[in-house]
Amino acid sequence: MPDSLSEQLDQQAISLIRGLAMDAPLHAKSGHQGTAMALAPLAHVLYSRVMRHDPSDPQWPDRDRFILSNGHASILQYSLLFLAGYGLELDDLKRFRQWDSATPGHPEAGHTAGVEVTTGPLGQGFANAVGMALAERHLRATFGAAVMQHHTFVIAGDGCFMEGLSHEAASLAGHQRLGNLVCIYDDNHITIDGDTALTYSDDVGKRFQAYGWHVDHLGEIADDCDALEAAARSAMAVDERPSLLILRSHIATPSPDLTDHHEAHGNPFTPEQVTRTKTAMGIPDEPFWAPTELVQSYRAHCATRGSALSAAWRKRFDAGNVDRAVWDARWAGAGVTGWESKLPNFDQGSKIATRVAIEKAFNASLAGVPGLVAGAADLTGNTGTKLAEQQANTAATAGGRQIYYGIREHGMAAAMVGMALHGGVFPAGGTFFVFLDYMRPAVRLAALSHAKVLFVFTHDSVGVGEDGPTHQPVEHLATLRAIPDLQVIRPADANETVAAWRAAVNHNGPTALVLSRQAIPVCTDGSAVAAGAGVVRDAASPQIVLIGTGSEVALCVAAAEQLAAAGIATRVVSMPSWDRFSAQTDAERAKVLPTGVPTLSVEAATTFGWARWADDSIGIDRFGASAPGDVVMEKLGISVANVVARATAMAREKG
Repeated sequence: MPDSLSEQLDQQAISLIRGLAMDAPLHAKSGHQGTAMALAPLAHVLYSRVMRHDPSDPQWPDRDRFILSNGHASILQYSLLFLAGYGLELDDLKRFRQWDSATPGHPEAGHTAGVEVTTGPLGQGFANAVGMALAERHLRATFGAAVMQHHTFVIAGDGCFMEGLSHEAASLAGHQRLGNLVCIYDDNHITIDGDTALTYSDDVGKRFQAYGWHVDHLGEIADDCDALEAAARSAMAVDERPSLLILRSHIATPSPDLTDHHEAHGNPFTPEQVTRTKTAMGIPDEPFWAPTELVQSYRAHCATRGSALSAAWRKRFDAGNVDRAVWDARWAGAGVTGWESKLPNFDQGSKIATRVAIEKAFNASLAGVPGLVAGAADLTGNTGTKLAEQQANTAATAGGRQIYYGIREHGMAAAMVGMALHGGVFPAGGTFFVFLDYMRPAVRLAALSHAKVLFVFTHDSVGVGEDGPTHQPVEHLATLRAIPDLQVIRPADANETVAAWRAAVNHNGPTALVLSRQAIPVCTDGSAVAAGAGVVRDAASPQIVLIGTGSEVALCVAAAEQLAAAGIATRVVSMPSWDRFSAQTDAERAKVLPTGVPTLSVEAATTFGWARWADDSIGIDRFGASAPGDVVMEKLGISVANVVARATAMAREKG
């Protein structure tokens, strides 16, 4: 079969895509058709001519990746997945944006075959693409070009490039010289409010040139399939720089009513406008027009082309003498057999910051967790993400496992999500906990898409000290715990930190580790992490239970000793992970938090949410202050004396 369809089928396919782009939003009474209509020829060319993909094997490791960063135009991608044979049928398109459909309002990774990342918040998909390109290049350097060599294609619009995230991600990509990344900029001059002239006068081409990108101004070729293919292939030939192709498109083409009009962006056409547009295109005025012969021809073309590409890859892979144990561990984001035996154990009573302990755990796992790549937002040594004797990941040393993201928290987090969803790497990235505020959109999307990412947050409390409230997180832990499907662990000491790392490797999704700056006593064996909570100091018939997390567990142990001396039997519980503890049965939880015994939580953070687990709470429901860390803790009530006084009052009231 030829590598492209006939010119007649090209035009019919483009008309079909444009028709579906109008019909699905009209049927749903919701959606964005204008961008999808304008970019129908581009998407058709990518899927039928340019990209290496196999609809029969959507997870083929060496496929090209496609990301629709302006994910509101999701009907464009769904139409191509329908045409190419990824399992979507007309009934799925008719259920566009409906409950439990395969065609949600924005593309969702893991929900619809052929969708690589979850897009919607503008700019995130673009930054994910940077991470995917980093992952591909790293794997190519590790396993060889015969096994791994593909491109990442991303479509982005004005909204993506107005968002600040795009600046961070584009700067990182240019510095890293990611020649395997091709971005097509849909330069349609339209946002929801109107023409971009209202708000936007950037010279995007010069901006990206300044970042080190190859920039190609394509001009008015949005309807020229051959010119679009030539431009894409030219960009793919640029080895040392990412490429930005600036395509002047016209939203809602070829609507006689709304071409180049901002109302075509987010409001479905009326039935009359759809009729006039279909008449202009010369296709039947019927909903969801999709001639069987056209769909079958398109699918046969993509199937034949794709299966040949993936079969050739499998032959190269089989001939490549790849270490299958390492390969499989990488693609699972897991460890090889026996990797846990190398993890360190720390002696009771020794003092070590949990940010230091995680670095020791990482370095003990370099061989055992081969996919681990780590880095930080200019805080590599500070956050425990420094890998021993590992090369920096650069254009010259792409196999390096140490990634320097620069002061780009938002870009780092989104790139890590892209790396994880690409597969073959397990990214860990660190910053100070207070800078979660710069990363939250990507952390949320990691949870939504079940991306296997490790977010390492250190300097986790007002114990940071003299830097003051700007650097002292108090509300951040509660906000992380509120994110569904995000595993959050604040370990009590070095042993729980090692257990938290083990839990992250074995977890099928993202994990946030919340770690201390200051050295804290080792007071556990680490076992509480597995169930989310566990007893670290017990009494025969406890009169009160102290629940601590992180550095406050050792404080609770010290308080329990004083309480015991005063005749108050005290159990101390470490609760490093609310979500893991929530997953236990009522009976298992009751073994840790016995019914009828008063509980007091102690955590150097807001008390928000603790009412679920504790009868009363010691926390910090205000911002911190600038002073030495131990002084701030004492002044704000995170002290043995305060815990003893509050626990004594609770125990006496109960008994």
